[in-house]
Amino acid sequence: MDKNTPGNSFPDRRFEPLQADQPAERVIESRALFGERKEVGIEHDGAIYRLKITKQGKLILNK
Repeated sequence: MDKNTPGNSFPDRRFEPLQADQPAERVIESRALFGERKEVGIEHDGAIYRLKITKQGKLILNK
C-alpha cells in the first residue's frame, strides 16, 4: 500500500528540503563536519554512527 493512499493510518513523513525562508534549528555545512575526510563518527545515545560521503557525493548514515 502506498503511503499516500486513503486508509493508511500513518501520516506521510517524506523529507521536505528547507527553503531559504524556513530557518532550521541548526544547519552545519558538510565541509565543517568532514574537512578533507570522507567519513565521520557521530555519538548518539551511547552508540557510534558513521556518516559517509559516497562516490556519488551523497551522504549515508550507518550504525
